[in-house]
Amino acid sequence: MPEVIINGPEGRIEGRYTPGKTEDAPIALFLHPHPVHGGTMNNKVVYAMFHHFAQRGFATLRFNFRGVGRSQGTYDKGEGELSDAASVLDWLQSQNPNAKQCWVAGFSFGAWIGMQLLMRRPEINGFISVAPPANMYDFSFLAPCPSSGLMLQGDADDIVPHDSVEKLAEKLNLQQGIHVEYHLEAGADHFFAEKLDNMTDRISAYLDANGPDRI
Repeated sequence: MPEVIINGPEGRIEGRYTPGKTEDAPIALFLHPHPVHGGTMNNKVVYAMFHHFAQRGFATLRFNFRGVGRSQGTYDKGEGELSDAASVLDWLQSQNPNAKQCWVAGFSFGAWIGMQLLMRRPEINGFISVAPPANMYDFSFLAPCPSSGLMLQGDADDIVPHDSVEKLAEKLNLQQGIHVEYHLEAGADHFFAEKLDNMTDRISAYLDANGPDRI
């Protein structure tokens, strides 16, 4: 899991990269929760997803947004963080020019940024959004939503009410040609404490049905 330093809009961006198992391995980018509230690329939800995708043979990359860890810059209320994500995806694609698919996965604030990245990058084939903060941020930019994906939410989340995420998924599913699978995990809090294995099992099932063939 080599450390990488990527040139971003505000200077260096610190990341961790695992190459794919084949030359045409799919790629996946992972986005962490809110920088101001302690979110980093080492968050347990982010790391669990990163590790799971790597096990499936993806080329995987997680990174710290500006101002977090060794990444330069300061928090920019989402706008700069979206630019960071776009720059990091450019780097990931440059390392994997023959990738057969491109996925983005985000947790909480990172899910909001990831969904915005979908709108910028038509090459993204699918997404995983864990606890997207539909009660805090406007997701109306997903009109139309360019890709299908999976939304995971805990019914014991006291930060993001599960009904707000369910309504978001229902709204997106009204769009032609888009299917957002919504799963409500019983007993899971915002951070999926003690439920990370359940989370990755659900992601695995989704990728079996909708992702590239297992490598």
